[in-house]
Formats: sequence, C-alpha cells, structure tokens
Amino acid sequence: MMAAQTTANEMAPISELSDAVCRNLIGVMTDIDDTVTTDGQLPADAYAMLERLTEAGLLVVPITGRPAGWCDMIARFWPVAGIVGENGALAMRYDRKARKMHRTLNMDGPLRDQNRAKLNALADTILAEVPGSALASDQQYREADLAIDFCEDVEPLAQEDVDRIVSHFKAVGAVAKVSSIHVNGWFGDWDKLTMSKRFLSEAFEIDLETQRDRFIYCGDSPNDAPMFGFFPYSCGVANVADFLGRMEALPRYIAPSHGGAGFVEIGERILSARKGLNNG
Repeated sequence: MMAAQTTANEMAPISELSDAVCRNLIGVMTDIDDTVTTDGQLPADAYAMLERLTEAGLLVVPITGRPAGWCDMIARFWPVAGIVGENGALAMRYDRKARKMHRTLNMDGPLRDQNRAKLNALADTILAEVPGSALASDQQYREADLAIDFCEDVEPLAQEDVDRIVSHFKAVGAVAKVSSIHVNGWFGDWDKLTMSKRFLSEAFEIDLETQRDRFIYCGDSPNDAPMFGFFPYSCGVANVADFLGRMEALPRYIAPSHGGAGFVEIGERILSARKGLNNG
C-alpha cells in the first residue's frame, strides 16, 4: 500500500514537519546526488549532518543510483548504517566491530554476466543514436546496471534527448530511471524501495511496510518517486521542483534550499524536535 499521493500544490514546507513525527523516527534514508551533494560536491555541513543524525540514534541509510564500487567505500567510511546502491540492485553494510562487509545482490553471477552483455550492446546503440550522451564515468564500478550520462561530465542534453535514452532502454525490455545526472537502466524487477525493504529486514529485522511512518526519505529527482510515494513523511530538497510534471510521486515536504543545504535543513528540523531523546 502506497502513501496518499502529493501534488505540487500540496508539498508543505519542512517547517511544518511535526515534532511528534520527528520524535517517533528510527531512521533517515536519503538519496545522495543533488540531495546530500550540491553541484557535484559533498559540502562539509551535509556530511556532518549524516554523522549528527547517526549520533542522535537514527539509522542513516543512503539510497543511491551510484555504483557498487562507491557503495563499498561509503559503507566503510561514511557515518551510515548501510547503503542501497545502483537503484536497488544491491545493498552493503559494514560491521565495524567484526571488520566484515555484508553484501546483498539481486541477481547471481551468471545472470548478471548475461545482462551485462545485453547492456553493453545497448550502450553502443544509445551512444550512436543520442549524440552528446556518454557512459557515466563511474560505469566501470557497476555490478548490475548501465548509467548514461546526460549532464554530469557532458554538456547538458535537451529533455527530448533524455527521453530518447529512456526509450532505448524500454525498447529492449529494460527498466529505466532518470536521476538528476544519469539515466540508469537494468534488466530486473527491483528499485530503490524493494531493496530498502529487504535490507532493513535482513540487517535490522525492521518491517518497512509496518514501520514506514518511522522513517523519513529525502530525495530530489524522478528515480526517488517510488520512495516519495511510499513514505508518508518523505522530504524533497528544493531542486525537486525542477522535475514537476515528470515524477510519478512527489515528497510530502520540501526544504527551502537546494542540494546539500536543503538536506541540512531537513536534518536540523529533525534534530531540533528530538532534543533530549537518546543522544540527540
């Protein structure tokens, strides 16, 4: 069951997120690119907010389209409880006491290899048919998907070109999701939400279906729509407004600032309401 859908006119300012909701939270899940980051950079105060939320006793879990290679580093070094990567293809959790990485993948090796061959062929087609597009610079670190860059390290493409990239994925039966920088595509039935449910169940014995009101999800772009539609207290940074009309679901609340500054505003609202709880 999905949360009631929010329209553009119904997105409330983050200041209206109630103290009661914030004090009832057990976790914060967040996209990374253009949600925690700003213009491709990780601001010090946004990174510090991840640590502050963790120190307040919350499970902090980035949910990203970034690749497995990045996820390994983030799970090890960032102040987070774990990470879901490649739009739900995988999850990682680093046990710091045991010094052991726990990995969850949505497909076995042989199937992953078969799908990789199909995605490689599709990449050749897309790059030939959509001038100006490119493989994402982090493609070589990916386990399960294909990321086509339309504005991270290339000149920004027109919206019709982004739509053409999506059409190429769909034409061969692949799933395609648009982030703020890439079109990610894969063969499989997962997304950010399905792996988030699996990860929290296996790692922390949390049933996200019944505990969704105890988490906040933060995001900014169309590939966050499944999360925005699921969590009743989802939050967007201000740049979510750039995608109005192109998202299946919108966040319930919106921060006044873009990117990392907006994430900090969301975190400050949560922490201010939780003073006196745990270590917050």
